[in-house]
Amino acid sequence: MKALALLSGGLDSMLAARVIMDQGIEVIGVSFSTPFFSSERAARSALELGIDFRSYDITPEYIDILSHPRYGYGRNCNPCTDCHRLMVSVAAGKLEELEASFIITGEVVGQRPKSQTRDALNAVAKATPTGLLLRPLSALLLSETIPEKKGWVDRSKLLGLSGRSRRDQFVLAEEYGLKGYSSPGGGCLLTEPGYCRKLLELKEKEGWRIPDLKLLRVGRHFRLLSGSRVVSGRDDRENRELIKLAGDDDYFFQAARRPGSLVVLRGREGLTPEDLSVAAAICARYSKEKEDTVFEIEYWRGRERKDVKEIPASPMTDEKLDGFRI
Repeated sequence: MKALALLSGGLDSMLAARVIMDQGIEVIGVSFSTPFFSSERAARSALELGIDFRSYDITPEYIDILSHPRYGYGRNCNPCTDCHRLMVSVAAGKLEELEASFIITGEVVGQRPKSQTRDALNAVAKATPTGLLLRPLSALLLSETIPEKKGWVDRSKLLGLSGRSRRDQFVLAEEYGLKGYSSPGGGCLLTEPGYCRKLLELKEKEGWRIPDLKLLRVGRHFRLLSGSRVVSGRDDRENRELIKLAGDDDYFFQAARRPGSLVVLRGREGLTPEDLSVAAAICARYSKEKEDTVFEIEYWRGRERKDVKEIPASPMTDEKLDGFRI
């Protein structure tokens, strides 16, 4: 007997998996990735639990529900109920392939005011074959599922947790010796107000294309008068990430002969000389050793640093910079 456990990297999903594992059932961890969240934390959880793990990219499907969430958004751009429905629906489609019989999640009745009400839990359950979604942490407060009715799991060994307090979960985590879990609610960019502001601006100006959504999660973002976008890395890690995410038609800018931010200029309808000058000035603003009034900025097209040219630029003032900031 096998079960698929939807892992988030948080404590509740790890506990749900352990409760089922204690009944001698083999558990396979399943997680999902999009430009808004990754499977990295879930993979670490599976490693600590000692279970097999699968990750699936659901970006195209996710963009659809993000554009038109049937059950609405949370406090920001997070369509949590629709998100959970999509995840369990995809997991349900993997049952036969992974030779599993049912799905488990770490949802707890009443723990979150919008996405874990009874109505929300019922809405999520409808995305799976009837009765095949089991919530081990709150099962005693919910209707019996097929795994319970058929004796695949012992209902008396499931739990009846509810509410926002996590005291009982922390006690269980200590009993199981679980340590490598993340804070609840973390990891999803759609819950962050600043990111949502940029996301909605992108939808209005350009639409949601996957390469642009991936780029949106890195650096400082600016919109030029022409409609082109400038992204400035905040540190070496983001500079490296920008190189990975930029395309062959994007322009790179970096101060010549001094350390500083890597800047990417992306324009859908072609770039103007003014775009190049503004991007160079933004690059100068985020370069170190800005004691000079004017200094040289190197720029080139595409990820391969070749055919490098130079353009003089003065660091853009903060007041002018704020006029472009998204």
